[in-house]
Amino acid sequence: GVQTCALPIFLNSSLVPEDQHSLFKNPLKKEKLMSTKPISRFPVPELKDLPEDIHERIIAVQEKSGFVPNVFLVLAQRPDEFRAFFAYHDALMEKEGGLTKGEREMIVVATSGLNQCTYCVVAHGAIVRIREKSPNLADQLATNYRKSDITPKQKAMLDFAVKVTLNSAEINDDDFEEMRKHGFSDDEIWDTGAISAFFALSNRMANLTSMRPNDEFYLLGRIPRK
Repeated sequence: GVQTCALPIFLNSSLVPEDQHSLFKNPLKKEKLMSTKPISRFPVPELKDLPEDIHERIIAVQEKSGFVPNVFLVLAQRPDEFRAFFAYHDALMEKEGGLTKGEREMIVVATSGLNQCTYCVVAHGAIVRIREKSPNLADQLATNYRKSDITPKQKAMLDFAVKVTLNSAEINDDDFEEMRKHGFSDDEIWDTGAISAFFALSNRMANLTSMRPNDEFYLLGRIPRK
């Protein structure tokens, strides 16, 4: 079947608070949200011109979420790279066990903020808000994770992630011991570093292409359930 697990939070309307469904179901409101500015400085291919597997995946995302995250459209210009990117993304971000899916997204937002990647901060910030049921956390993480409303263990995780992002050549055994002291397994340490490294690539591709976040992302998870 068609693989649609990349950014799954946007493929399942049950994860979007009910009072926000109208933003995606009401065409008039949706029209107001949509930006007319370019989503990439490179040409964006027409859906009809894409390979069948990529076309089907994008349509599946659109049908389930009400919009297509622009990263799908921007990266679709390079089909082989698109497939490789999302395969690695899904392997890291959809993995069961170990770090929670919310914690994986925290790593993305904190490190993307340091890399000044607007797309990843905005898009994954929306996922953090929904995964963690916190309208404030993503903004805290993107600005200064040390002041965020997180546990000491999660702060240690982000300390490690940030060092991978900014000073990977300086990672040493002491950094591993600090993670282990907070209860992280070697698998979880690998995941923390791998997510940081993968999104360093993602951040740079988003900045290279001037990838624009969908306007819909900005409101997701900010309005608490009634």
